[in-house]
Amino acid sequence: MFGSVADVVERLAGVGYLASTAVATTVYLADRLGKPLLVEGPAGVGKTELAKAVAAATDAGLVRLQCYEGIDEARALYEWNHAKQLLRITAGQGKESWDDTRDDVFSEEFLLPRPLLTAIRRSEPTVLLVDEIDKADVEVEGLLLEVLSDYQVTIPEMGTMTALRRPFALLTSNSTRELSEALKRRCLFLHLDFPDADLERRIVISRVPELAESLVDALVRTVRVLRGLELRKSPSVAETIDWGRTLLALGLDTLDEETVHATLGVVLKHQSDAVKAAAELRLN
Repeated sequence: MFGSVADVVERLAGVGYLASTAVATTVYLADRLGKPLLVEGPAGVGKTELAKAVAAATDAGLVRLQCYEGIDEARALYEWNHAKQLLRITAGQGKESWDDTRDDVFSEEFLLPRPLLTAIRRSEPTVLLVDEIDKADVEVEGLLLEVLSDYQVTIPEMGTMTALRRPFALLTSNSTRELSEALKRRCLFLHLDFPDADLERRIVISRVPELAESLVDALVRTVRVLRGLELRKSPSVAETIDWGRTLLALGLDTLDEETVHATLGVVLKHQSDAVKAAAELRLN
């Protein structure tokens, strides 16, 4: 998918994702070695956006498995269309043997592929995004081991399906729980943190080019002050961009105390955070 680390930097930048050398190197190695990439870090630093950017930069299809508490094999791998199977069994009663009926109902026609199986079966370039794996139960990690080790899925009734073309697999985690060593061994690892001031400034300029550079500087400085506080949720990069778009929509060219106070809800989503920020910025 990529020819070099520089190629990664250039092509990701072409779709609006400004990658550091460390990020670009890890993406290149994951692609070249054919290994999954586990990206950890706080919410809002661009983990999911990295997968989207890789897909966009390589014209690959994006298959996303959004993890959540209680997700199971039927939602991650595949399930059978039980209603359709029941209709088929009923229609075949008295007309054919059970062996013939069984072979039919456990066939492609009755299979409902979910994200993992879908990604494995695609012959086109594919990015498989397993988003927020730390929110899923430990058992779900076990489902991923076969997929991430051999890029195959075993369906007892149909056999083993092996990828015709390996997807670029990227897993994200907000580090809300420790992932298993078995899963980590199969992946390259990348930790993403909030960008430094210069990179965040360039990100905002690339996403909101109409915003005056002096206003971008003030915006980034203010966001970095907010991140230095002990907040329930620190402002993400996406929220910094949203704040810039908000200022642009309001036709503002300065970030004074009144403006910050009026638009703070764009970047802080908890009242306790807003009160703490107001005290720090001497707005109350």
